[in-house]
Amino acid sequence: MDLLSHPAWALCALLMALLLWRCWKASWHPGSCPLDLSGKTAIVTGANTGIGKCVALDLARRNARVLLACRSRERGQEALTEIQKKVGNPNVVLRIIDTSSMASVRAFAEQVLREEKRLDILINNAGASGLPISVTSEGLELTYATNHLGAFLLTNLLLGLMKQSTEGRIVIVSSLTHRHGKVDLRHLKGEGMQKFSKDRAYNNTKLMNVLFSNELARRLQGTGLIVNSVNPGIVRTEVMRNYSWILRLIFHAIGLLFFKSPEEGASSTIYCAVAEDVSGVSGKYFDSDCSLVLPCEEARDMALAAKLWDACERATGLSDAKDQ
Repeated sequence: MDLLSHPAWALCALLMALLLWRCWKASWHPGSCPLDLSGKTAIVTGANTGIGKCVALDLARRNARVLLACRSRERGQEALTEIQKKVGNPNVVLRIIDTSSMASVRAFAEQVLREEKRLDILINNAGASGLPISVTSEGLELTYATNHLGAFLLTNLLLGLMKQSTEGRIVIVSSLTHRHGKVDLRHLKGEGMQKFSKDRAYNNTKLMNVLFSNELARRLQGTGLIVNSVNPGIVRTEVMRNYSWILRLIFHAIGLLFFKSPEEGASSTIYCAVAEDVSGVSGKYFDSDCSLVLPCEEARDMALAAKLWDACERATGLSDAKDQ
C-alpha cells in the first residue's frame, strides 16, 4: 500500500488544514473599535465565565456600567473582582439570575427596573448544553427554559427601559448548531421528548434563539432598537461541563489546537454590541468571523417565529400579564 494514500495521512492533512484555517481566518477585532461607552449601561447574562466574561470585560474597558448577570454568586464575585482589577472600572456590579427559573428572571428584571435609569446593551449569552431532559418546578423543560425562555422573558421585561436609549442593542448568542434544530412547541413544557438526546434539545433552543431575534427585530421596527443573533464559533469554554469527563477531556484536547479561545469567541458578540457597521442593521444573523450570513431556512420562517413567540408568551406568563 502506498503510505501517502493511507487514511491516517488524509486525517493528518485534514487536521493541518483546520489548524491553518484556525490561524489565518480573518476576523474583526474589538481593539479596532475605539468606541467609548461612558454613561451607558449594559447587561451580560452568564458573565462569570467564558464568552460572557470576555464580553463584560470589553464593555467595562469601554467605561460602560456593566451588570454581570450570573447564576452563581461565588463565581460571579470572582469574575467581578477580576474585571475590576483588570480595567479599574468601579461601575461593574454583580446581579443574580437563574435563566432556568422564570421567577428568578422576574426578580432580576424588577431589580434592574428599580435601580437602573437606563439600559443600552443587553447580551443574552447565558446557556448550557448537556442538561438532563427534565421539567422544572414551573412546568418548563430545563434546557428550553435555560437557553431560550429565560432570555425571551428577560428581554421583554426590559424592553420599556431599553426603548429610552438611543439605538440600544440586543444581542442573542445562538450557535452554528441551530442548523440541526427543529421546533416543536410541545417541547417547551417537556412533552414528546421521551427519546430526546441532550444535544438535540440544545440544538433546538439555538434555533429558537435565532427565530426569537428575527421576530423581536420585526416587532421593534421604528423604535431605534437593534436586535441580532450571533454564532460565536466553537470555543474552549465550559460548555461541556455537563458531559462525562472523557468527552470533556477530548473536547479540551482537540480545542487547544482547533477551537477559539473565549476572547476570540467573544468577538462576534462584541461586534454586534458596539461596531458602527451594525448601526441600523437588525434582525440579522452574524457568523463567528463577524460576517453577515444567512441562518438555516427554518430560522428564516417568519410564520414559525410568530407561532413560537405566542407559545413563549404563554409558557412564561407574559400573555397573562397582557390580558390583565
